Amino acid sequence: MPLLSFVGTVQAQTDALGWLRKMQDATRSLSYSGTFVYQHGGRSETSRITRLASADTERLEVLDGMPRELVRTRDTVRCYLPESHVVKVERRTPDRNFPALLPGELNTLARNYDISLGELRRIGGFECQAVVLAPKDNLRYGYRLYADTGSGMLVRAVTVDAAGNAVEQFTFTQLDIGRVTPDMVKPRHAATGWRVEDAAAAPARLAGWSVNAELPGFHKVVELTRRMGESKPVGQLVFSDGLAAVSVFIEPLAPHREPARTGLASLGAIHIYTREVANHMVTVVGEAPAASVQRIADAVQYRRP
Repeated sequence: MPLLSFVGTVQAQTDALGWLRKMQDATRSLSYSGTFVYQHGGRSETSRITRLASADTERLEVLDGMPRELVRTRDTVRCYLPESHVVKVERRTPDRNFPALLPGELNTLARNYDISLGELRRIGGFECQAVVLAPKDNLRYGYRLYADTGSGMLVRAVTVDAAGNAVEQFTFTQLDIGRVTPDMVKPRHAATGWRVEDAAAAPARLAGWSVNAELPGFHKVVELTRRMGESKPVGQLVFSDGLAAVSVFIEPLAPHREPARTGLASLGAIHIYTREVANHMVTVVGEAPAASVQRIADAVQYRRP
């Protein structure tokens, strides 16, 4: 590559990383309230989100279908289900939820994605700069992220497949930055007398379990156990490439059971693959192409310690 071309490529990536940092800073440091639409496979779901940055607390209400409300604080996530009078509680882990989709270490994204600036586009009343993350292999999706040029706030996020088709997208249809009070992030429901279901998630070492052929670019970020409903504790391994995440759930199967359902399912950009291993149901859930999710599932094995 000629020197001038190389320098230009490096500068372009540096500029694009700068915009990613603006998005990251905005979603962490700004208080905001807004309504966004999640679209996938011809379906859509509308939610309202309110974030108070000084308390690192946010409240999300799902406005379509079954009523749900999530309140995330610094260390806890509570999901309120008013129709069943249930509150689901679990420890908050490093998660990615729109609009806070970007990881802490942005520089690591360049290992698996070519990062560049895209077009300027007006979205929801905001002038936005697009940043394009094109995967370097077929093991992950691509992304187009649109940031408000004034605040850096992420306004739209589109996940695309290898053909460039949108698999899913999140878009703010209304967004106000600032003017958020503590009362605005309090749960709407008092939940007095509701049943509390605690996932009791805790770090753990899943003795005997391993993934013997991890996907290139993905690394294990956490290993824990959690409760899911009334079942026995379920093991969970989480892998990430810095942007996409894949979880491996390992659940013991009851004796004298019906044959377990196995195979592939999908929901938007998320693929789910299940198989039986050593009298356990292994379920792999990932924001990755089906082949990647199945590849991880097929690599899960158990060896008696």
